[in-house]
Amino acid sequence: MLSGAIYSMAQQDALFSQYMFNMMLINPAYTGSRDVISLSALYRQQWLNVPGAPQTMTFSADAPLKKEKMGIGLTVFNDKIGVTNSTGFYGNYAYRVKISNKGTFSMGASVGLTNYKADLAGVKHSDDGTTDAAFSANVSKILPNVGLGLFYNTDKFYAGISMPHVLNNKLENDPGITARQYRHGYILGGYVFSLNHNFKLRPSALLKFVSGAPLQLDLNANLWMYDKIAFGLSYRSLDAPLAMVEVQITDQLRFGYAFDFSHSINPGNNLGRTTHEVLLRYEFGYDKGKVLTPRYF
Repeated sequence: MLSGAIYSMAQQDALFSQYMFNMMLINPAYTGSRDVISLSALYRQQWLNVPGAPQTMTFSADAPLKKEKMGIGLTVFNDKIGVTNSTGFYGNYAYRVKISNKGTFSMGASVGLTNYKADLAGVKHSDDGTTDAAFSANVSKILPNVGLGLFYNTDKFYAGISMPHVLNNKLENDPGITARQYRHGYILGGYVFSLNHNFKLRPSALLKFVSGAPLQLDLNANLWMYDKIAFGLSYRSLDAPLAMVEVQITDQLRFGYAFDFSHSINPGNNLGRTTHEVLLRYEFGYDKGKVLTPRYF
């Protein structure tokens, strides 16, 4: 049976439970859409207590330019999975067009580099010291890439489509190995319903697709109370339900936390079934005495 396994494919890009609070991570057209200088940091520990489980750290900064007609941004990230480690940065640019008094359409692009490393020689093959030629040399490659995206938003609605990595970079130097950095596509949307003056409900959805892997759909619903705190529930198809909370600590500082409960890893016990994700955002929201208005995405 093993001899018949020629190749395998799956999702490569890092997962984010709180993508809706910083969509620049997956769509460059989102850059500058918050109309202020915005700084965000995110840490994700997936499948707690499982050796080699994914760990992801990101930092992003973006700002509007030319009276909010353009946006520029920068994203820095580190993603570890097992013996592989990807570190990189991307510069983002978005051109924004006012469609009406409330709506804005953005076209975005990103350009950057990823340093992909695989410590294959460090893998233990057997107790007696037997080695495997496929793990005889480590991998270290610089992978340039570009991303593209479209994004439309009003004060209460958003929708977008993106492909963060357009180039199918090869991950190995060996011509006989066909591991590549496959294209991932994202379609997302959301809306804010005003239940009354103090309570707002914001459902959203994210569809992810990549060649060789099943479509994955995230369905989310967040309830905002008094524009200060939000509680949310999500379900990710083929993987996990999750809960999240977001707190607007001050007009400029926001904190978010998400807890995933995965049933696809070790279904017989609790080992590795939990995932934690923490998000911090700071915004320079004061411009000539104008206070930053609440934003829900």
